[in-house]
Amino acid sequence: QVQLVESGGGLVQPGGSLRLSCAASGSIFSRYTMGWYRQAPGKQRELVARITSSSSTNYPDSVKGRFTISRDNSKNTVHLQMNNLKPEDTAVYYCSASFALGTYWGQGTQVTVSS
Repeated sequence: QVQLVESGGGLVQPGGSLRLSCAASGSIFSRYTMGWYRQAPGKQRELVARITSSSSTNYPDSVKGRFTISRDNSKNTVHLQMNNLKPEDTAVYYCSASFALGTYWGQGTQVTVSS
């Protein structure tokens, strides 16, 4: 079983930056496809960024060029660097880990972009 703990959320002004972190348990972290998802009030959960075991990445158009996902397999961590934040980025951000056995989720961290 994989346990995921997100951190780094908070309040930031529009145009600002924030870096989220996800710490994962287990010894097979490098095998997992890691992802960041977000869910705003009244909206469905959506993919923000994904990074595979081979370190390929993909982003939706809504965050392309602003967000960057990275992983450090030696520390079992995944990060999401968010730049030029917009009010519409406000949501609870969740870390996920996917493998053939299934998908695991963290508890989420709140990101609020507001003046």
